[in-house]
Amino acid sequence: MTKIKSNCVLITGGASGIGRIMGRMSLERGARQLVIWDINEQNIASTEAEFSALGKVKGYKVDVSNPQAVEQAYRTTCQECGDVDIVINCAGIVTSNKTFDQQTLTDIERTMSINAVAPMVVARQALPDMLRRNHGHICNIASAAGMLSNPKMSVYAASKWAVIGWSDSVRIELKEARSKVRFTTVAPYYINTGMFDGVRSRLFPILDPERTSRKILNAIERNKDFRGIPFSFHFIRACQAILPTSWFDLIMGRWVGIYSTMDHFTGRKK
Repeated sequence: MTKIKSNCVLITGGASGIGRIMGRMSLERGARQLVIWDINEQNIASTEAEFSALGKVKGYKVDVSNPQAVEQAYRTTCQECGDVDIVINCAGIVTSNKTFDQQTLTDIERTMSINAVAPMVVARQALPDMLRRNHGHICNIASAAGMLSNPKMSVYAASKWAVIGWSDSVRIELKEARSKVRFTTVAPYYINTGMFDGVRSRLFPILDPERTSRKILNAIERNKDFRGIPFSFHFIRACQAILPTSWFDLIMGRWVGIYSTMDHFTGRKK
């Protein structure tokens, strides 16, 4: 079992959304040190100020899409905060609800860089130390969109499919190596943090960020390999396996309304 208590927890995107909530909960569960990586200096400062009453917290401005910045930040983090025991790759973006033909190359590269490549870059820094100590846990926040094709979010879905495939592959590598280092892949539905403002969902409710954050930390502490949130989402996966594509598109996509969830997307206001 991986316990958050007495361990150093590093969270990317940790100054907003569920990253911020998981940081607070980690301190409440007795984390030795919370490390926040984020791009927003103002949010970092306010999070540090608020959470300092709960325990040791240190924030760094890090652009996770820049491998050199990640390498330097990880080196500084270890020097100032000690060994990192748990990494939660939570930083992510969604740029628009445009169809793929309207996507710009800049948006494609930015989305893939932050959502898909950055977790690999961060893990590449943390994993060697964890393997050396035979101790550590890396949790990668993917998305239900990484298991279900959805119109008007093709690039985002692609980035999350990549995370799920990579993360679970490394999990198997660690298992075959008989390592005590663990990987957990999390695939939540839409979460009410502002990132997906405007989304409308008929079948499943938009997830509560507090409850979702708690479920993610519980999955880490219980060494879960994979956690879909809500669990009932796996019903859709079962339908994918059983139904012909045309039936699934009609029943789940059109009648249930999955394929129209992004129609009114606005995203987080600047």
